[in-house]
Amino acid sequence: MASKEEIIKGLNMIVTDLSQQADGHMIVSRYMAAAGYNKLADKYAEHAEEERGYVTQCIDRILDLGGCVKNEAKAEKPVSNDPIEWLKIDLQISKDGLAVLKQLTDAAHGDYATYEILVDYYKDEEEDMYWAEQQLELIEKIGVQNWLVQQL
Repeated sequence: MASKEEIIKGLNMIVTDLSQQADGHMIVSRYMAAAGYNKLADKYAEHAEEERGYVTQCIDRILDLGGCVKNEAKAEKPVSNDPIEWLKIDLQISKDGLAVLKQLTDAAHGDYATYEILVDYYKDEEEDMYWAEQQLELIEKIGVQNWLVQQL
């Protein structure tokens, strides 16, 4: 198990990165709504709220551990108003994030409260990754225009 300080550092990383990711999903949600893709708009708005919930859980856990919550500097992240391009970007974000999250989850194995939060978040992120992969596969099978009609 990682030290308490290492766990707090990892949770702070999630607070920083996931709050920015939630903002990105909200921006994309608004792009999709403006283009009339209401299903995608709702999907990404809900996703942003889920992410904010995990941010809150991580903040609370940092405080439980006696740590200091940080809102660290954030590098610019991509957003797109093109649904297909965004699916590809979001899929890569999920893949990259899951790799980091797995390391942190493994490190927190002996801290059951933190471990539980991270496992729940991992499952949610994995589900989002699979959804994006399925959508891209569906686009290949039925074509972009048919898929976009389904998103109205």
